[in-house]
Amino acid sequence: MRILLAEDDPVLCDQITKVLSAEGRIVDVAHDGEEACFLGSTEPYDMIILDIGLPIRDGTSILKEWRGNGIDTPVLILTARDGWSDRVDGLDAGADDYMTKPFHLPELAARVRATLRRKSGRTNPLFERKDVVFDTRTGRVTVSGVPVDLTAQEVAVLSYLVHNVGRLVSRTELSEHIYKYDGDRDSNTIAVFINRLRNKLGADLIQTSRGRGYSIEPP
Repeated sequence: MRILLAEDDPVLCDQITKVLSAEGRIVDVAHDGEEACFLGSTEPYDMIILDIGLPIRDGTSILKEWRGNGIDTPVLILTARDGWSDRVDGLDAGADDYMTKPFHLPELAARVRATLRRKSGRTNPLFERKDVVFDTRTGRVTVSGVPVDLTAQEVAVLSYLVHNVGRLVSRTELSEHIYKYDGDRDSNTIAVFINRLRNKLGADLIQTSRGRGYSIEPP
């Protein structure tokens, strides 16, 4: 799952990016409001973490613009302001969640997981299909109780398909959600990742619709 982190504090950016990347998230970083507005308007993110106090443009005005333009990507607001009216303004602007600085990184990661589950309509953080168990909180996978070692990109592909169970996902869409903004996106490599996942998790987990894409069927 691909996330935009709009935050101007480089130390906090690095900390958040490490925590989310460890769970298999793809994180793009914007350090000012102008860059954040552009990326959030043009890239297909699964979620946005938005600091209110960004330079050049503040987060609230950016969020209002996104919502006014029909961009419904879930947004979690970060702010150093702790007044209740600030929280109300952020939520009324279209935020899905709100955290006040300072905060604990494990709580932020948990809120991100909960937001992504709500977006996909999932309530259980564990995906289970026959002998395959995928923990969306950690990116860890077991087959018949035995841990399976997946690469970061394999976790990213599996996570996106699990969060979109029952829906056909094209190679292009997958590539847009497993590579960073400045990454070398190659939809042809998606087939390689799918084949590796089948070899590791079983051939019948991921279905192929030739020329159209891939899907994991609902139970």
